[in-house]
Amino acid sequence: MCCFAALLIVAGPRLAMFFWWLIEPVRWSATFDSFVLPFIGFLFVPWTTLIYVAVFPGGVDGFDWIWLGLGLFLDIASWTGGGYSGRQRYAQS
Repeated sequence: MCCFAALLIVAGPRLAMFFWWLIEPVRWSATFDSFVLPFIGFLFVPWTTLIYVAVFPGGVDGFDWIWLGLGLFLDIASWTGGGYSGRQRYAQS
């Protein structure tokens, strides 16, 4: 079950980005000028990239910064969460 949850955290936002890009390519083109930034977002910060595309069309202001902060928190948590739980697991044995 833990491996399944880890797979969803890692692959989930990337699959969502891919399908959203297939469904609404105009929104992605309006958000990003080139292919480089969304590709870097796809590789390193997928949650932040997803939320940025969601809030960008009206401009990023006000409460949108909190959403972007939440996306960044989810990205950092997905990178660091496994190390903490693994350390706890090895400390008990």
